[in-house]
Amino acid sequence: MSTTATRIGTISLVCVVSPDVDRAIAFYESLGFEKRTDIPFGGQYRWVEVYPPVGTTGIALAPPPEGKDLTPQETGIIITTDDIDASHAQFKSLGVDVDAEVSRMGDPVPPMFWFRDPHGHSLMVVQQQG
Repeated sequence: MSTTATRIGTISLVCVVSPDVDRAIAFYESLGFEKRTDIPFGGQYRWVEVYPPVGTTGIALAPPPEGKDLTPQETGIIITTDDIDASHAQFKSLGVDVDAEVSRMGDPVPPMFWFRDPHGHSLMVVQQQG
């Protein structure tokens, strides 16, 4: 392994495949995300970025590759909250496809729940530690 440092910086975006970008924008905005970028590219596509109210990493909502069907994925995206129970109740009240209960496994694992976006992709919400 090389000891030379790479020029890698921060994680700025993660990408979620969204065949219906307008539906995905509405969904994320209902959770408090802000749409910061929405520009056309590649003819019939749009490059859309949504960001949570805090932090600098956003979610890019991109169409599936041409000719490929959408397969819902576990995105690996983890969103934090300062009150897991309030967030869980809020997501439920918004009609979000959310786990029935908050999972509590005990320290050091934070309380958490999974939810699904309108295209079936799963994301996780965890309570901030400390």
